[in-house]
Amino acid sequence: MSKTKLERIEGYDDEIRQLKNRQKLLRQQYNKQERKDRTKRLIQRGAILESLIPEADTLSNEQIKAFLEKTILSDYATKTLNMIKLQPAPEPPKKPETAPGANNGNAAPKPTQSAEPPSGADEGRTGETARVPG
Repeated sequence: MSKTKLERIEGYDDEIRQLKNRQKLLRQQYNKQERKDRTKRLIQRGAILESLIPEADTLSNEQIKAFLEKTILSDYATKTLNMIKLQPAPEPPKKPETAPGANNGNAAPKPTQSAEPPSGADEGRTGETARVPG
């Protein structure tokens, strides 16, 4: 039996609602990833600044800001930044492709256990060797 036009319209309304929900979800995921990327970038750049500014951990945020404003606004810094911008950005390292089921570098492979303990494995904390009756 064929659907009436009203039933088809209701079906399209359901599809539209589902697509809008999917769109909303994708936007939320995109925004969440953008926030994560920004947080990571801020942390990395803050670490770079702290590693380059002598005794940065003893300075207040206002002192660091004043230092950066004075150094970044200099003619030398402006010229240097413009030169850096003209250079192509280095590409991030590519992840090697691995076969399915491979380790993917996440953890070291577990060593195989032998039936015999390694030499000295039966020593106690005091360095004394345990005596095996026999």
